[in-house]
Amino acid sequence: MKGKVYKWTKVTQSLLKRLIKRLKMAKIKEPTSKFIKVRCPKCKNEQITFGKTATKVDCLVCGKLLAEPTGGKSRVKARILEVLE
Repeated sequence: MKGKVYKWTKVTQSLLKRLIKRLKMAKIKEPTSKFIKVRCPKCKNEQITFGKTATKVDCLVCGKLLAEPTGGKSRVKARILEVLE
């Protein structure tokens, strides 16, 4: 391979400067999904689950259904105690 040969430090420094400039200009979006703490209506067990579940979430103690998927946000069938970030 023929071409220009650069010193590693100069290339790295210039790449870092360009990367930092790009990151300052880019608008990074925050995630919209959150974890939630729910309480089972049957046995009062508290458990943490994801707000956009892909599978059914059952209580770990009694087995009652707490949340079911809907294709987006989950349908929660328990009391939501806290939204965690």
